[in-house]
Amino acid sequence: MEGTQRYAIIVAGGKGLRMGSDTPKQFLAVQGRPLLMLTLENFHSFDSSMPLILVLPESQQLYWERLCREYVFRVPHTVVSGGETRFHSVRNGLQALLNGQPDGQPASPESLVAVHDGVRPFVSHEVIAACFEAAKRDGAALPVIPVVETLREVLDDVEGSKSRTVPRNRYRLVQTPQTFRLGLLRDAYAQPYSEAFTDDASVVEALGHPVTLVEGNRENIKITTPYDLAVAEIL
Repeated sequence: MEGTQRYAIIVAGGKGLRMGSDTPKQFLAVQGRPLLMLTLENFHSFDSSMPLILVLPESQQLYWERLCREYVFRVPHTVVSGGETRFHSVRNGLQALLNGQPDGQPASPESLVAVHDGVRPFVSHEVIAACFEAAKRDGAALPVIPVVETLREVLDDVEGSKSRTVPRNRYRLVQTPQTFRLGLLRDAYAQPYSEAFTDDASVVEALGHPVTLVEGNRENIKITTPYDLAVAEIL
């Protein structure tokens, strides 16, 4: 990937509702350090020259600044305000890159950008690299893992009253970082918002561009519940 600039947009807008905590989930501690710091440190250790854009709700930014001072957090990153939904937050992060943050130079459309959940601190460096490689080749890539449990599809509005087993080998669980050529992602996020946009890949697919699947790592969990937090402590 020589000669291609890489960026990462880390999106952290959680409120911690499913965690049952007043503290937003990205600030909860694992082994004594906030989750969000672990995520940023992971990407920084993958490539210390890669600019990191952190998208945070404006209401959480002062608290984040206090945490950075308290933990003497030195990973370079640029904070951008989030939006109403994840779609709008990612769009704000993209706009920051296109406007020249963090170094004053607008990012080239041919550069690559990884969009990652702030509460996924355990993505492997091998998966990050594979996503960048596939995005450089194909324009769009995301990590997935196989479904290991039996799946049933509910066929009516009364859950469980009518359902059927579906072949799990045809399904994958989606992770992040979802990684793209910047010009493609810029064009995708120029589209009007739709509730059908559940992740970055769905936004890109709405343009008619296919997304390449990359093998993820099972440890790359999204930490949203107390159970997830307990697993994270073990990991």
